[in-house]
Amino acid sequence: MNSDLELLFKDKVLGHPAGLFVLFFTEMWERFSYYGMRALLVMFFTASLLDNGWGWPREHAFAIFGTYTSLVYLSTLVGGYMADKKIGYRYAVLIGALLMTIGHACMALESPFFIYSGLVFLVFGSGFFKPNMTSIISEMYAQRPEKKDGAYTIFYMGVNAGAFLGILLCGYLGERVGWSWGFGLAGIFMLFGLLQFWWAKDIFGSIGLKPKKKDDTTATMDPNEPKLNPFTSFQMGLIFLSAGIGLAWILNDPVSKISEGVYNLFDFTLMGIDGSTLMIITALGLFLLLLGIRLPRYDKITMHRMIAVIFFALITIFFWAIFEQAPSSLTIFARDYTDRILEGNAAIIFKVVDALVTIVPLLVITYVLLKLFGKTFTKYTASNLILALSFVIIWAIALFRLYDKFNQDVAEIDASWFGILNSLYIITFAPLFSKWWESKYNPSANMKYAIGMLLLGIGMACVAVGASDIPIGAKTASVSIIWLILVYFFHTMGELCISPVALSYVSKLVPGRMIAMMFGIWYLAVAIGMKLAGVFVEASEQISQTAGLSSFFWILTAVAVGFSVLAMALSPVIKRLMHGVH
Repeated sequence: MNSDLELLFKDKVLGHPAGLFVLFFTEMWERFSYYGMRALLVMFFTASLLDNGWGWPREHAFAIFGTYTSLVYLSTLVGGYMADKKIGYRYAVLIGALLMTIGHACMALESPFFIYSGLVFLVFGSGFFKPNMTSIISEMYAQRPEKKDGAYTIFYMGVNAGAFLGILLCGYLGERVGWSWGFGLAGIFMLFGLLQFWWAKDIFGSIGLKPKKKDDTTATMDPNEPKLNPFTSFQMGLIFLSAGIGLAWILNDPVSKISEGVYNLFDFTLMGIDGSTLMIITALGLFLLLLGIRLPRYDKITMHRMIAVIFFALITIFFWAIFEQAPSSLTIFARDYTDRILEGNAAIIFKVVDALVTIVPLLVITYVLLKLFGKTFTKYTASNLILALSFVIIWAIALFRLYDKFNQDVAEIDASWFGILNSLYIITFAPLFSKWWESKYNPSANMKYAIGMLLLGIGMACVAVGASDIPIGAKTASVSIIWLILVYFFHTMGELCISPVALSYVSKLVPGRMIAMMFGIWYLAVAIGMKLAGVFVEASEQISQTAGLSSFFWILTAVAVGFSVLAMALSPVIKRLMHGVH
């Protein structure tokens, strides 16, 4: 057994190596910064100048938000490649954390130059950080596969804890104190995550360091692997051309809108089709041509399984396009169309609930922190002191927020507050779904997608019903908060059906040698979904002016339910294409 792994498993916290919890807190602060900033971005762009925002039209804010979230996922391809081939997972994480710290610091300055620069730093920082944290965990548990599921579950709790705290605290400071305070807090905790990881890096031994060059001449071929199917020059040309056009389209969309058409790469029409639409159709066509050329070159089983993956990727695009309405259209809906003022008993009940959902998770995470201190404080004192300082600040802000809320005669719910429901629901219900997947009632992959899309549609139907009384063209309304509580509940249930199992099925269906390529396609699908979310919400403005906001949500309901029915109908076909993979 690898000596580094043996040492790693010597000091355990809650049955796992202490190093896992170093990653837990590093990821928690990264998610804190990401979701904290994201919760504020659209509101900052669309807030009036009197509220120190930029006063943008909503469609401009939605366009740049969609592009930003899309590029975050696309950049993981660059970060993953650099880590695998050049610098190793550990230094990729450090570079990513540093870039994101700079990005958040830029955004705290609020000027156009620094906001745009900050978003660029955040995109590349996420690209280096995001794919490589899980890669370190994979290396840590390479010889302990039986404990890997538990490790990822703990890590996933860190993800959601960070998202919860980031939305709660950055959202509060941004909305109540000032946008710079919210953006700045995100940057401070990204810096804490960077320092904590750096000063505890020796706990991992050689795990995640710069990869060693492999001698391909000694590599043995797995007889179960399909024959090599190298890309031809023509195929590589198709890849670069379709990717280049797609990237240009993603960047051009917000630039052309914000500049009012002054800067537009696709300012032309051909056969009555505008240039932007024509170019994205061209990129899609080139990509489909590539798939059409390559798929027949594989053996029958491999080809069938890849077709199944592509079908799942198609559903994934529309899942994220609808799910990612949360930080955009649903946040605007919460801010402008929801009655967030509670009085009397309702106000008291909310204040108590808000206090409980703030303090209880913090107590649990603090307990984990103290357990980590017990194992690592003397060895990695600087790292632990940074963690201690970060939690002192978190507790101070959280208690100040609760004090402020309890001293208000009425309870006004921050628009960003509803975003924490997703994390709370995940923390609460994820163990139940895990038990479901392990039981004899575990549905097939296709049925999980069908159930997930159906739940997504039910969630959108809830908010559509809630918005049904909003007059056409109205800019404000007072809809009950119950509809937002319900939409986040059903969307989270849908997420638990799709998101945690998606990459697992990709790894099961695709031969080892092709996993990198198919993961690339998968993250491309997620990126397209993120951008499509922005396109959908941009359309909401026009739809709300002509048919009412409720119509927009009903359209998304129909799309989600439609894909659910399609997945159910094709279930026997997809099952055959998977050739026994469950």
